[in-house]
Amino acid sequence: MRVVMFEIRDGLLYTKEHVWILVDGKNAKFGVTDYAQHETGEIVYVETPTLDTYVKKDEEIGAVESIKSVEPIYAPVTGTIIEVNDVLKDTPNVINQEPFDGGWIAVIEMDNLSEINDLENSEEYKKRINSSITSP
Repeated sequence: MRVVMFEIRDGLLYTKEHVWILVDGKNAKFGVTDYAQHETGEIVYVETPTLDTYVKKDEEIGAVESIKSVEPIYAPVTGTIIEVNDVLKDTPNVINQEPFDGGWIAVIEMDNLSEINDLENSEEYKKRINSSITSP
């Protein structure tokens, strides 16, 4: 059995695609989880969503490129991109170093707050990750 520890923060919500979301009123700041950055490997490029773009939940809005793969970024909720983390242009590997802090990707002003009801809380996400990494 392989046991690996990943940071999973309480107070955040999580998608099936390993994106974390911090909800603040109508705004949702998001990024890739510690688990996702670990599985992806050293990140060398991030295609961030475009500012002021309207996005729909589960729509591909960018990508994270590592030395071994390119993984799409899916919008965790529907709304307008109101802020993008420009730090990622010059230092994309900040996601590897601090996926929850400096490595956030963007902020969406949500259209439909009820969409967050479909997301996992930290305990649900932790159970899903633990079952996937402890399976033989």
